[in-house]
Amino acid sequence: MLDILLRKLIKTASGRTRFVMAVMGLSVALLLILAAVQVQANYNELLNGKTNQDSTANFLVVNKEVNNKTLNATTLSDDELKKLQQQPFIDAVGNISPGRFKASIESYTQNFPFKTDIAFESVPNAFIDVNNEDWKWDENSSFIPMIIPNMFLDIYNFQFSVSQGYPQITPAALKTVSFKVNMAAPNGSVQSYTGRIVGFSDRISSVLVPQSFMDWANQHYATQQTSKPSRVVIRTKDPGNPALVSYLKQNGLTADADKTRFSKYRQIVNAVVNVSWITGAVMLVFALLIFTLFIQLTIASCKEEIALLITLGAAPKQLQGFLMKRFFPSNIAITLLSLIVISILQFLLYGILQKQNIYVSAYLSYYTFAVAGIVLLALWVLNYTTINKYIKVNNK
Repeated sequence: MLDILLRKLIKTASGRTRFVMAVMGLSVALLLILAAVQVQANYNELLNGKTNQDSTANFLVVNKEVNNKTLNATTLSDDELKKLQQQPFIDAVGNISPGRFKASIESYTQNFPFKTDIAFESVPNAFIDVNNEDWKWDENSSFIPMIIPNMFLDIYNFQFSVSQGYPQITPAALKTVSFKVNMAAPNGSVQSYTGRIVGFSDRISSVLVPQSFMDWANQHYATQQTSKPSRVVIRTKDPGNPALVSYLKQNGLTADADKTRFSKYRQIVNAVVNVSWITGAVMLVFALLIFTLFIQLTIASCKEEIALLITLGAAPKQLQGFLMKRFFPSNIAITLLSLIVISILQFLLYGILQKQNIYVSAYLSYYTFAVAGIVLLALWVLNYTTINKYIKVNNK
């Protein structure tokens, strides 16, 4: 009977309009804050998720910018290399070892007439995007394995062969062709070796040979003594990281422009994501304020009736329990509904991005669920303290 009486009192005092407005305000705010959390989770997954990692874009070739100050002085010192390795946005640094000798390459067959001077480079195997069992060399090897950029083959097929009337060649066919590699010693003598292309790279735009061959060739044919690199290859999770781009610029370094040009866009996206966080948080604060005022007004409007019930013997804890059951379940319903709405939107976003070969999870992040739980706990505390406070006031 007490519950029926209280329900009639509260229903009469609260007013449907006030209750609907409070629920709507809380719903919109909760949707915004949970959406902001999920957007941030998607943003991090797009940047750092393994599915979205680009094995080419995440490697940058870095060298000094060539200008009047650095002309003929572009080697990187030990201090510059050490400083580069210590940067938090760089995962690894690999020296690009240049060939310090003169060399040329030509084909053995007239069906593929080709001859040109060439410069070799080598990098640690961890930075190479070609996996081939022939990528090894020692003094007993029958040929020198080489990796060339895909760009070189495109230049030959679509420019050189067309202008010279030479036949085009496929990557598979080129791997079967043996080349004559001529290497000149400092005394002028020339020694010839056999070379073969074992792979094609999009990561480093130079002709690569195994490090073991480069060390041996520089020892026997080098015309220069310096061993300091002019270029290095770095591995980074995010080539568009504004901090990385800023560091390179401040230290007179340059990298692949196509891979770092999105840095400004990243700053804009970061700002938008941060604004969504702030907007959601502000809206949530206002919604909590509105809901608190609604509870206070509801209890205040029937304080005389509540005081009378207490006088007649109704226990404050019984009133508190009833009022919690009256207000808090709506908070649970709002939270669950918000999670359902965002789950549907996340699944739709997953389908849209998947068609563009961009991958995010089809399900909500555990961060989103965690924040929803924290907000729900905050709402429970808010309801409990507000109701407890006003019952104590009316009980005096």
